[in-house]
Amino acid sequence: MSVVFFDITRQNNSLEKEIDASIAQVVKSGRYILGENVAALEKEVAAYCGVKFAVGVASGTDALHLALRACGVKPGDEVITSPFTFVATAEAIAYCGATPVFADIEPKTFNVDPAKVEGRITKKTKAILPVHLYGQTCEMDKILEIAKKHNLKVIEDCAQAIGADYHGQKAGSFGDAGCFSFFPTKNLGCFGDGGMITTNDQKIADEVRVLRGHGSRKTYHYDLIGYNSRLDEIQAAILRVKLPRLEAFIKARIKNADFYRKTLKDFTTLALPYALPGAIHTFNQFTVRTKGRDSLFEFLKKKEIGSMVYYPLCLHLQAAFAPLGHKKGDFPLSEAAQEDVLSLPIYPELAEAQAGEVVQTIQEYFKR
Repeated sequence: MSVVFFDITRQNNSLEKEIDASIAQVVKSGRYILGENVAALEKEVAAYCGVKFAVGVASGTDALHLALRACGVKPGDEVITSPFTFVATAEAIAYCGATPVFADIEPKTFNVDPAKVEGRITKKTKAILPVHLYGQTCEMDKILEIAKKHNLKVIEDCAQAIGADYHGQKAGSFGDAGCFSFFPTKNLGCFGDGGMITTNDQKIADEVRVLRGHGSRKTYHYDLIGYNSRLDEIQAAILRVKLPRLEAFIKARIKNADFYRKTLKDFTTLALPYALPGAIHTFNQFTVRTKGRDSLFEFLKKKEIGSMVYYPLCLHLQAAFAPLGHKKGDFPLSEAAQEDVLSLPIYPELAEAQAGEVVQTIQEYFKR
């Protein structure tokens, strides 16, 4: 039995009638840009995350960029983040003319290590940008303590972590702003690109609204150099169908994760995902670690079992960030992770028989 790494069509097919009706309603309305669905989704996401405001933008990358700008990040500033993340995290910092400053990760969670963050703070540091990788929050209490001590902004990269919980509080509600992606592979995904910024600060929310609409506060009057970054009305309508099911999607992912944990726990050469005490891991990815990862990846591929490597090369070693002057060995824990990590199929509609096929194939590999 072949098992694909991710299949969004099953979820979409199960919601086809509602999604088709929501799209048709938008088409008939004639209101395609910043209509009633975007406004409603903003309120619904804000309520779900437990914040006062949410602002829809065109993508998760734009969410990071506009949130950083709205928080006052400017050329010459430094923003501390993880080198073990998707490129958009550091890209958004560079878009502002600021410098990404990397701090190494905690090897069990793959998230930035708060103890490493404080040592990277300089007079130029403006903000900390923690990444909630794979569906689990960073240790936000420690990060917020550091930020308060040094008077720094905190912008959360929640692209993979909508619904993640840390000590009873949702991702995106801890810092000055939270940034979400609705890319189709995310736990809450639309039919293209889409993003959202959450905040409890009305000034930040208002500034993001200005930035997303070409820097305009009054029609055809432009106070800032802004952007065209508006969440599409059709995408918002689709997301409104899915948002009420998000908790069910997450529960299904956790169920699949528990199945993997139970059936793979005896393989000591395979490190299974670690969940922080008092946290709810939403498993946007189920990421294991093993030496000789590439061999396992190729074996699974040969057996038609989908898997993915997130991420094979840390940002400090990427050509795009060569001007920062980093070299191999600068962030050893992140570099070790890039050699070992492998993500298995975990989407909500994955049948137990399919997960069982994944497990059986991994067992076959290790018993060779």
